[in-house]
Amino acid sequence: MAEEGTGLTRRVLFISAGASHSVALLSENVVCSWGRGEDGQLGHGDAEDRLWPTILSALDGHGVVSVTSGADHTTAYSESPFQVYSWGWGDFGRLGHGNSSDLFTPRPIKSLQGLKIKQITCGDSHCLAVTAQGEVQSWGRNQNGQLGLGHTEDSLVPQRIQAFQGVPVKMVAAGAEHTAAVTEDGELFGWGWGRYGNLGLGDRNDRLFPEKVAAIDGQKMSMVACGWRHTIVVSSIGKLYTYGWSKYGQLGHGDYEDHLIPHQLRALSNDYITQISGGWRHTMALTSDGMLYGWGWNKFGQLGVGDNADHCSPKQVIFPPEQKVIRVSCGWRHTLAITDKGNVFSWGRGTSGQLGHGDSIDRNVPKVIEVLSVDGLSCQNIESSSAEPFSGKVAVLPSDRYAVVPDETAQGQPPATGRSGGNDASVPDNDVKRVRI
Repeated sequence: MAEEGTGLTRRVLFISAGASHSVALLSENVVCSWGRGEDGQLGHGDAEDRLWPTILSALDGHGVVSVTSGADHTTAYSESPFQVYSWGWGDFGRLGHGNSSDLFTPRPIKSLQGLKIKQITCGDSHCLAVTAQGEVQSWGRNQNGQLGLGHTEDSLVPQRIQAFQGVPVKMVAAGAEHTAAVTEDGELFGWGWGRYGNLGLGDRNDRLFPEKVAAIDGQKMSMVACGWRHTIVVSSIGKLYTYGWSKYGQLGHGDYEDHLIPHQLRALSNDYITQISGGWRHTMALTSDGMLYGWGWNKFGQLGVGDNADHCSPKQVIFPPEQKVIRVSCGWRHTLAITDKGNVFSWGRGTSGQLGHGDSIDRNVPKVIEVLSVDGLSCQNIESSSAEPFSGKVAVLPSDRYAVVPDETAQGQPPATGRSGGNDASVPDNDVKRVRI
C-alpha cells in the first residue's frame, strides 16, 4: 500500500549504507529501507529486494531517532522507550538476541532495553553501542578480538567492554574485523584484527583489548570511522588522518602503501573535515564548506567522480549548484549523501536496487533519489511494507545457513560464506548471492 501524504513535508535526517542495502530516517520518526533483502536486512518481513525506498511499518510509532546498517543487517534506536532493535542476517550473534538466527522484521535487543544510547556502529559481523555515560557494549563475531573483551569467542548478546571502565568513550567505529574508538578526552584506541596496520599501533598484530594509539602530532581526536581494513580519524582541529590497508588507494596519500600508524592526508590539509565514512575499499570526507571528496576503489563508480578508475588521492564529487553536502555514508560498493537543500543522492553499485532509483543500474555520478528529496516527492506517497510489528517473522535457524553457489565464485577464489577469515579473497568483487543449502 502507499503512504498517503500527510500535508507535511518530510525530510531525510539520517542515512546509512550497508553491503547492498540502504536505510534512512525521515522526520516524524519514520524509517525506510531499500536494496537487497535476501537476509531480512530491510525488515519488511520477506526476502525480496526493493528498488525504491519503502517505509518499514513495523517501526511506526516507536520513536526511532537513529538507524545504522551493518553489512547484511540493520539496527535502529528508539528513545520512547530506550530500545535498540535489530534485524537481518544473524550469523555470529550480530543481532544481539542470544542466537544466530536471521530475522526479517525488527526485534528489540532485550539486554539493551532501558539504556540511553548515544551511538551505534555496525561492522561486517559485529556491533557496538556507546551509552550516554560513555560505556561501550559489543556483540557479534569476535574471531580476531574485535569485541574488545579479551578473548576470541563470539558474543550472542551485548557485553560491556571492561577495559573502558572509568574512561568515557565519545564514539566507536567498526570495520570488518577491527574496531576503533575516540574517548571524550580525545584519545584514540584500536583493537581486533591488525594485519594491515589498521589499528594504528605501529605493527600488524591483533589486539584482544582496546589499546591506545600514540599521540598524533600532540593533537586530540574528535571522530573516527572504519573501512573494511582501514581507519580514518579526524583531530579536534579538523585534520584528517588515515592508516591501514591501501591496496586500492583508500588511504588517499597518493600511493598504494599501507600505513601502520596514522598519517595525515596532506591533500586536504587546508580543509576542516566535518564528517568521514569508510566503505569496503573506498573513503569519503566532508569539509566544513560542504564539499565532498572521495578516494580508493571505484570499480562501480562508488566515488561519484564520473569514472570507474581507482583514485589514490582525494577527488571532489560534483553536485548541482548551490547544494552543500551535510551527510555522507559509504556502503560496500555504493555511497549516499544528503544536501542542505533536503535532497538525497546516491551512486555506485545498483545491482540490488540499493541506489533507490527503481532500477539496478550502476552510476558513477550522484543522482537524486526523487522520492526522498525536496526537489522531488518530498517523502510523500512512499510505499509501506505490511509486516507485523516485532513478530520475528521468518526467523531462520543457524542450520539453514547460506553459502555461495559454487558456479558463481570469483575465478580462482574459494567459495565465500560471509566468514572473511582474514582473507581478502573471501569477499568477491561481484555480487554473488547466498542460497540456502
